[in-house]
Amino acid sequence: MNDNKYSVLLSVYRKEQAEYLDQALLSMVRQTVVPDEIVIVRDGPLTRELDEVIDTYKARYPEMIQILTNETNLGLGLALQKGVPACRNELIARMDSDDIARPDRCEKQLKMFAEDPGLVICGGAIREFNTTLDNTSGYRICPSSDAELKQYIKTRCPFNHMTVMYKKSAVLEAGNYQDFLYNEDYLLWIRLYEKGYKFANLPDVLVDVRVNDDLYQRRGGEAYYKSEKGIQDILLHDGIITRTTYLSNVAKRFILQKLMPNALRGFLYKYVIRRKHEETK
Repeated sequence: MNDNKYSVLLSVYRKEQAEYLDQALLSMVRQTVVPDEIVIVRDGPLTRELDEVIDTYKARYPEMIQILTNETNLGLGLALQKGVPACRNELIARMDSDDIARPDRCEKQLKMFAEDPGLVICGGAIREFNTTLDNTSGYRICPSSDAELKQYIKTRCPFNHMTVMYKKSAVLEAGNYQDFLYNEDYLLWIRLYEKGYKFANLPDVLVDVRVNDDLYQRRGGEAYYKSEKGIQDILLHDGIITRTTYLSNVAKRFILQKLMPNALRGFLYKYVIRRKHEETK
């Protein structure tokens, strides 16, 4: 494995904004350690504006930009399932098409892998912003150490998906991404956990994530709850959590995602669940 080479993987579908995609791609090509490859999965037909952004980057960086195309929209899990084996490097950095990576994001993660050959996945904190980059909504900061993350996975998703860098071979050995609405990433982390792979998170903010009030409120409803409960079913079935933990986890999600009014759920996500902190790094 060349410690300075890595691929970036992102999926794009037609409802996304061309301006945001441009900002996301620009943040990756301007990394302090530039990616060797960016794999873009066109998940179904896109708008003319999105196609123009992708085509512009392909023309500007013909050796770096690789494009895969799904004839129809398959969803994030299946789009990434197609993208992982297409990446030419062992290290793959995930990125979302509407977020902005910090300039030294990948340099920090590459350093972690260089210092610990046993490490398989490394993520980091996110800062959520609303409308403009300087309008901070909150932070999501997960535990850092392998032991903490192995415990944390029993109650909550242990990584911010858009921040992770992982080893391609381990992801494929764990079964790659699967189609699991809203939780395709959490399911993959569970499979990596079951393989005994080593986890880590950096405490640093690696990605600025675009959110709005509607996003906080939409984290509820029958489909979202069903997906969350499905993850808990897997954790219980595979013996990762006890029935007591399962019942507690499901009850909390039932209240938050099915019983709670949208406005209250949005308030809780924005002001309670998401941590506020002063950045020092």
